[in-house]
Parts: sequence; structure tokens; C-alpha cells
Amino acid sequence: MLENDVKFILSAIGDEPKRVLEVGCGDGRILVPLAQAGHDVTGFDVNKEDLDGILSKAEKLKNIRWHRADAVHDDWGSGFDVVVLAGNILFNIEGIKSAEAYKQAQELFIQKAASALVPDGYIYIDYFPFAPNGRTLLRSGQSCTDESRIYGPWEYTNNDCSVETHTITSGSFDEETGILRFRRFIERRMPDGETIMEESERIKHYATLEHLHKWLCITGFVIELEYEGFDESPITENSNSVVVYARKK
Repeated sequence: MLENDVKFILSAIGDEPKRVLEVGCGDGRILVPLAQAGHDVTGFDVNKEDLDGILSKAEKLKNIRWHRADAVHDDWGSGFDVVVLAGNILFNIEGIKSAEAYKQAQELFIQKAASALVPDGYIYIDYFPFAPNGRTLLRSGQSCTDESRIYGPWEYTNNDCSVETHTITSGSFDEETGILRFRRFIERRMPDGETIMEESERIKHYATLEHLHKWLCITGFVIELEYEGFDESPITENSNSVVVYARKK
């Protein structure tokens, strides 16, 4: 059964075959169904272990290719009809060490998508950031510091059959800069029974809907579809998620 985001993307793209690029394609959860629907798809990801999971799903498909690349530093290619920024990727950019660099990377993704697209090509974005202290995409919240509050757990099964459980703290949020600092805890249970614990400090930039609209506008995109979620519910003052499908002029 296709997941809701995959159904939405397929509906937005339409039935006519397109050249599609997925940034951060992981193990092909979205990339493979797009190929199965007849689109010519390319995906890349920085994580080789995730990419290794595509092969078994993509057997007999001739219209799919994937490679390892860093979305921030490497070229995305060109000539695509659609660029897919799914899986909340704008809030999950890896390897960013400073607050200012994170915001710049988010805008860079929009710019790189524009460069990769043909005229009248489309960008797809889903964005549902962790909202500190009740903040929404449309309304400012308050600066806060709260390392005691825990969010999660979220559980994932890896291609090597290990199981990861992720939790995060509220951390500290600076209203003026939009920078969220928090701690992530990962418990990885290996198939042989070994348990590995990891703890790390993370930085993210909380982009508002105004940020997204500005970045899309100055890069030459016109929004054609915008919803709170994959069920096409409208944006409200309490929304903390958005799904966007925009055309490059």
C-alpha cells in the first residue's frame, strides 16, 4: 500500500511520464513507486547504507537510477521536470555545524532545485518541522529552554535489520534567530542482540511559511498547490506543516 505522501506526489505529477529527481531518496520508498508509475527517476542520498536498500525493490525497472551525493556540496544535475524534496528534508539537512549555515542550506536547496529544473518544471516540498513551545508556521512563539521534555520515541528498521529508537529533547529555541538546539538520543538494537547507544547535539533552523514563500518567489517559483497535509486540508493559523507544489517560471 502506498503511503499518503507518495499518493500525493503521484497525483500532483500526473500520469504523463516525467523526468524526476528525488533529493535524499534514502532506500527508495518514494523513488521506486515513481518509477513503477512510469516516470524516469533519479535519486541520490549521502547515506550509502540507505541506497543499498533500493536494489531489491528496483529489480527489472529500467527507468530508475541512484547514486551517492551530498545535497549541500554536490551538483544536482539538470533537465528534470520535477524535483522532489520529501521526507521533511528541509528540516533534516545533515552535516550542518552552525546556525547561519543551516538557514543558508535551506535556501540553497530551493536554488539548486530551480537550477536542476527545465522551464515550467515543478518543485515538491513537504515541511513539518518540530514546533518548539507551540510555535506554528504562521505565528511566532516564544524563546524557550527545556531540556527535560522528551519527544518520541520514533522507531525505524534499517536495511541490516537493526532497529533504531530515536528520542529528542525540547532543547533551546531562540525566537529572534529561529534556531533550535536540542539533543538526540538513539538506541540501536542489532540483530545479534547488541545494543548501541548514541547521543548528539543538533542544530536546526525553524523556517516559517514566510521564509518558504520568500525563497520560492525570489528563485522564480509560482505556488500552484499548497496544503497543510497530504489530505489537502487548508493552511490555518495553527498549522505547523505544509505541502507545496510550485512551478518554475
